[in-house]
Amino acid sequence: MNKKLVLAYSGGLDTSYCVKSLSEAGYEVHAVSVNTGGFDTTEVSALESKALTLGAKSYTNIDAVETFYEDIVKYLIFGNVLKNNTYPLSVSAERVTQAVAIVGHANKLGAQYIAHGSTGAGNDQVRFDLIFQTLAPKIEIITPIRDNKLSREEEIEYLKSHGVDWSWEKAQYSINKGLWGTSVGGSETLKSREPLPDSAYPSDCTKTASEKISLHFDKGELVGINDTTYSPVQAIQQLQTLAGAFAIGRDIHVGDTIIGIKGRVGFEAAAALASIKAHQLLEKHTLSKWQLHHKDYIGSYYGMMLHEGQYLDPVMRDFEALLNSSQKTVTGTVFITLHPYRFTLDGIKSDYDLMDNSFGTYGEANEAWTADEAKGFIKLSANAGKIYQHVNK
Repeated sequence: MNKKLVLAYSGGLDTSYCVKSLSEAGYEVHAVSVNTGGFDTTEVSALESKALTLGAKSYTNIDAVETFYEDIVKYLIFGNVLKNNTYPLSVSAERVTQAVAIVGHANKLGAQYIAHGSTGAGNDQVRFDLIFQTLAPKIEIITPIRDNKLSREEEIEYLKSHGVDWSWEKAQYSINKGLWGTSVGGSETLKSREPLPDSAYPSDCTKTASEKISLHFDKGELVGINDTTYSPVQAIQQLQTLAGAFAIGRDIHVGDTIIGIKGRVGFEAAAALASIKAHQLLEKHTLSKWQLHHKDYIGSYYGMMLHEGQYLDPVMRDFEALLNSSQKTVTGTVFITLHPYRFTLDGIKSDYDLMDNSFGTYGEANEAWTADEAKGFIKLSANAGKIYQHVNK
């Protein structure tokens, strides 16, 4: 009797080894890849051909771009999430959507096993396993690369011995592209000293003259650029095209991995950084002091939990409820100027702008209170400090 197995398949060396070795071991391998913004039709066709050639019983590509936006990206914008004030979680956020979709596919097929090609040294093993164990506790997880501590050379030799003599030359830079940005890894990111060269990033700087654009938000969601209305996913994709031509959004993130070691990764995320910063500016104008204060740490916690693979913890739904509620007045237009390798935020226009001059102009004049009222407010505000200083000499 065939042992039905669903494999999270990317088409790279590790998952290619998994297809071949697991099918040779008697598993009925069903390869599945989940598109969160990184595949086009040509790439999907090539993935299918390779998987079937390697021995997969079937190949499925699940289009989850809209799901990725609705379940995760939307809240990364609402929370202005930048891990360590730098990284928009371009890749780590995708893994949750991919893992959930893979579990759904496994249940649909009635699979007894789920496999992935993660090693034992990275974050993805944790993210995949946590989702799989939580949503499908009765399905056994198989991880050949991690369990056997396989090297690239051992995998290549195995494939050659089974008639798969493909070119597995390791690219100088590993690229992982998705809706929310592209990660870039190379020899430079394995150490602490050197930056990535310009050639490592996927976008070239093809524009040198500054360009002004306007981003339109409706209740926190990006829904238009300049004079054109889009769906949020389309708007992100269009913003990436516009800002990517200026090579905007490049940086290197340094952070703590889930398993406790430091990691360094380059990324290019023009749309993510521009939309988060524009959204944050609009919030500064339209939200109250205490909304902004509490959203700062809620967004930080949300991003950390997502990065750690804890997406299914119920506290994440609580965070999302607060973030949703906070966006009721985050509607308006943000004006941006794009420059080579950077952008500037010029200002906003919103019916909910709390810089209402009828109450006063900061640092200039007041319209709604008297000088004596201001002095009385300041005197009362000083009471706690005066008492402390008096008692403690």
